[in-house]
Amino acid sequence: MEYLSKERYDELAAELKHLISDVYPKVREDVAETGSQGDRSDNAGYREARRLQGKTISRIKFLQKVLENSRVIDTELLPKDKVCLLSRVEFTNLATNTRMKFQIVSPHEMDLAAGKISLHSPIGAALMDKKVGEIAEAHVPSGLLRLRIESISFDLD
Repeated sequence: MEYLSKERYDELAAELKHLISDVYPKVREDVAETGSQGDRSDNAGYREARRLQGKTISRIKFLQKVLENSRVIDTELLPKDKVCLLSRVEFTNLATNTRMKFQIVSPHEMDLAAGKISLHSPIGAALMDKKVGEIAEAHVPSGLLRLRIESISFDLD
């Protein structure tokens, strides 16, 4: 079971709908058209269309499975005093005295450039259930990070 923000759930559902109603019919049409152009073993267009068809079907099945096994998080039920899913956490790396701010999200929402880290990542997992002022220890490939929680918020923009 994965928990997603309403925004991400809606994005995945829209992508699935687009693939099923728009993309797949065109891909299927391309396979039929290129397949009718003679010898399929020598037809690069047909092979490419079949590859794209497989890729599209794979993505559709993946999205169906993700959505089937996901639930939208009720943000009203989330604890406000400790780090949890969808928390925005500001913390200080005690070794370098560097402050960072990330939102803790499910793996399907992770986007480092947007400041969203997975709750399953070493840092995300270490921060979970911690309160302001507590020290989290994250085991990362470069060693042990000691992180002090500075603030927790839920500004879900």
